[in-house]
Amino acid sequence: MKSPRILAIGGAHVDRRGRMSAPFVPGASIPGAMSEEVGGGAFNALRGAVRRGAAGSLMSVRGGDAAGEAVAAEIASNGISDLSAVFLDRATPSYTALLDRGGDVVAALADMGLYELAFPKQMRRAKMREAIAAADAVLCDANLPETALWRLAEAAGTVPLFAIAISPAKAVRMVPILDRLSCLFMNRREAAVLAGTNAEADASEIARGLRAAGLKRGVVTAGGSAVFAFDAEGLSMIAPPAPRQVVDVTGAGDALAGTTTVALLRGEGLASALRQGIAAAVLAIESPSAVPELGQAAFDEVLALVPQAREMA
Repeated sequence: MKSPRILAIGGAHVDRRGRMSAPFVPGASIPGAMSEEVGGGAFNALRGAVRRGAAGSLMSVRGGDAAGEAVAAEIASNGISDLSAVFLDRATPSYTALLDRGGDVVAALADMGLYELAFPKQMRRAKMREAIAAADAVLCDANLPETALWRLAEAAGTVPLFAIAISPAKAVRMVPILDRLSCLFMNRREAAVLAGTNAEADASEIARGLRAAGLKRGVVTAGGSAVFAFDAEGLSMIAPPAPRQVVDVTGAGDALAGTTTVALLRGEGLASALRQGIAAAVLAIESPSAVPELGQAAFDEVLALVPQAREMA
């Protein structure tokens, strides 16, 4: 089967995670350990897609510092073509999260100023248009400011454009291009912002709001609760299996996005593709890395635990 060629445009930066070894108390100093790895929504999803057989290229922006060198090394080590711009006088963006003992995020800080500054101009580069023309699909994230997302959607034309919402605050950047997207991956809080509902609304209400906003296909996660997806054929829901161990929830949504995108590009239906995405998300939760290994045997073992989609009215 031909490997889908995916161009990812968006975040590729340093992720720092502090894991607490004692209960979280607001305003107090909590003992724990800090770890660091290269992450970013678009890059995490692309690495997962590559581990599921896609051919990947990445366009991001970074600084001329040690963190930027770490990002470049990680791109190369994953066999991904690096089309990124380097700004020698700038700092590479970073994301710092504090996790409680259960692996859930308590607080996070995103230092993403370079993305805001540089991405709109990058969308005008001839290299970007050439990369889109060579791709079967583009996968972006809302680390791009609204102007850059609009220019990307215009440049993509008929090439399928997939997107990751990143956060409720950044998800609104997708509003002008919702009708251009092949699929948007989001959690319930992000979906509620775009749908004009609240996060506790039922799946049908959120899906109706997203459709009314122009989105033709979307996937909505809710931590360990049921994941639902919709397209022109209807609305379906899958209850993910409980992870065998919870190590770190960071990157689970990105793993789902990358793996689901590959399956869709291979012609699978949304329900089938979503089952594979959920399997990748479970493996991410069970892994200390935001991007899990997706070897076929381990993947098939978890996929067997994922139930079939349930069609909803």
